[in-house]
Amino acid sequence: MEKLTQQEEDAMLLLWRQNGGFVKDILELYPEPKIPYTTLASTFKNLEKKKYVRAKKLGNSWFYRPIIRENEYKKVFMGNFVSDYFRDSYKELVSFFAKEEKISPEELKEIIEMIQQGKSK
Repeated sequence: MEKLTQQEEDAMLLLWRQNGGFVKDILELYPEPKIPYTTLASTFKNLEKKKYVRAKKLGNSWFYRPIIRENEYKKVFMGNFVSDYFRDSYKELVSFFAKEEKISPEELKEIIEMIQQGKSK
């Protein structure tokens, strides 16, 4: 799976939310200031080349549908992120967020419960 640029990832997140769409429809979902239509259209062409989306011509416009599921992308992206920044240690990742006070003790307890429930299944 080829890595996405920030611009491509932003477009994919919106496309995943809609499960497909035309450039103009996805553009409406962007916050202000919106990127130019032509920029987003080029981004979708790049995503098609990278095999993230499939395009279908409908009238004078192209309809884009995701080929890669969001959870598949997140799984690969997070694995690479943890590997690159936390020496492949999820413990270091959680420790980092705890030290930075980005995660509370209550949230950590919830995570532990989720892990324990997953193991008991």
